[in-house]
Amino acid sequence: MPTASGILIEPTSIAYTGTSATIGANGSVTFTACSSLSLNGVFTADYDNYLMVARWVGVNTPSAVMKYRLRASGTDASAANYTEQYIIASSTSVSAARGTSQTAIRVANISPGQDQGEIMYLYGPFLSQPTAARNVSVWPYNTTNDPTMMDVANTHSLSTSYDGVTFLCEGAGNNFSGRVTVYGMRQ
Repeated sequence: MPTASGILIEPTSIAYTGTSATIGANGSVTFTACSSLSLNGVFTADYDNYLMVARWVGVNTPSAVMKYRLRASGTDASAANYTEQYIIASSTSVSAARGTSQTAIRVANISPGQDQGEIMYLYGPFLSQPTAARNVSVWPYNTTNDPTMMDVANTHSLSTSYDGVTFLCEGAGNNFSGRVTVYGMRQ
């Protein structure tokens, strides 16, 4: 049975607020103590669907929420057109919530000193139709490194073509460090 495979996509440019961010030789983006990070030119007509793989950690910040916004020609889509549905499982507890009229796509909670991994799927961001997304995250729940899992479904209601994303850590003074890579999914 055929399966989808990913083609690594190097951003045409990046923008950030914080200490540093660079595009590596392999096309991934490494960043240090940023409050926002924008990847431009990663979505094109070549692919319908995309996968973003990231690892990051909170820096000098209390527990906060990592999010991202869709972006077109250098401008973030920051209006309240996002809807989220998510579930969190940690230790023996499971909780769920829904948020409407959001201004960004929720990825996961983030805490200082806790490295975490993310897989973020985007469905049709460059197409002139509403965009859907799904994010799966894993990070340590406590000092014994018990895993916490968060699974988030998101939709963006506008039929707009987007070519990039901006990652941000919600809340004043919150920063994040890590690396992110974008893949176009060949079907």
